[in-house]
Amino acid sequence: MSEPNYRYGQASPRQPVDPTQRMPSASAPEPKPQPRINAGKLWAGGVGAAVVVALVVLVGILLVRGVLKIPVLAAQGEGAYGTASTTTYAVTAGALALAATALLHVLLIAMPRPMQFFYWICALVTAVAVLLPFTLVAELNAQVATAGINLVAGICLMSVLGSIGASSVNYDREPRY
Repeated sequence: MSEPNYRYGQASPRQPVDPTQRMPSASAPEPKPQPRINAGKLWAGGVGAAVVVALVVLVGILLVRGVLKIPVLAAQGEGAYGTASTTTYAVTAGALALAATALLHVLLIAMPRPMQFFYWICALVTAVAVLLPFTLVAELNAQVATAGINLVAGICLMSVLGSIGASSVNYDREPRY
């Protein structure tokens, strides 16, 4: 009885060599798994983020106007809610959250490090939103209050959409045995 041939120096030297088996060519790097975007999960989260951001703006207005008595978006006598400007502000914040969801979707499809780009874009847009009230004619306390509301809404949007974007990407991996 002949002894089987063994590949010495291999990871498993006890496996017999099949003389008809071809030797593998130079090992090519394994392809990286392709990401798949769960668009339904992304957009459902984007709608949820829009509602949250709109409510953050509404709570901010109620806090500033009702508790702190700072006239933001309306004259002092208009009450805690103010006027239709408060509704417009909250709805606009929600619409901007949906636009940020669309931006995130495009970045997830096209960019090599989409979340890094998303965070930078959101941070810079939030910086513009914080600085914008200081370019308008209003009392300083109203400007500071509006900038604070914009800052909190921007941070909320970044954190909520950032986590939604990261969780909506799946990587196809083949099982290894």
